Amino acid sequence: MAITKQKFSTLQYHLMAKAGVFEPDQRLELINGEILQMSPIGRKHAAYVARLQSWLHQNLSNRAIIWTQSSIQLDRISEPQPDLTLLKLRDDFYEERLPIPTDIFLIIEVADSTIAYDRDVKMPLYAEFDIPEIWLVDVNQEILTIYTQPSNSVYQFSESYSSNDLVSCLGVKISVSSIFGNSST
Repeated sequence: MAITKQKFSTLQYHLMAKAGVFEPDQRLELINGEILQMSPIGRKHAAYVARLQSWLHQNLSNRAIIWTQSSIQLDRISEPQPDLTLLKLRDDFYEERLPIPTDIFLIIEVADSTIAYDRDVKMPLYAEFDIPEIWLVDVNQEILTIYTQPSNSVYQFSESYSSNDLVSCLGVKISVSSIFGNSST
């Protein structure tokens, strides 16, 4: 007898959450119809997300909505929770619906224990839906890799940066060392 997986839609996922099927503090995301439990947020991971969120708010709050560890809806079977997402400005702050791919400028994934999952599972999914730019922050190696030019579920271009480099985020320069807590830039 073959074992089959039950796939869920975003609608079913939300109905299950509303019905109390999941624990209130359970960290989940829906990826290609599968409900996956996310790793607990560690101290180092939380600090990196907070540092990036602070910089983004200080420098880009007039250009984008900074969406922190909240769901986005890619299609009817995928609702990941990136660490940070820069969204197009909207008066309702996405109260009426979750952000969709055309709303997204940039996704930032911060990885300590989840680097393979973020790179091998989430990155192709983001590329499939033409998310224009992804930052993968490897907190252990202190390397920022920026992925651009999505095509056929793959980012055609990637470049890695270390603490001596500057990168641009929506036209504003940021020192990579400040992402890793090595500078106040």
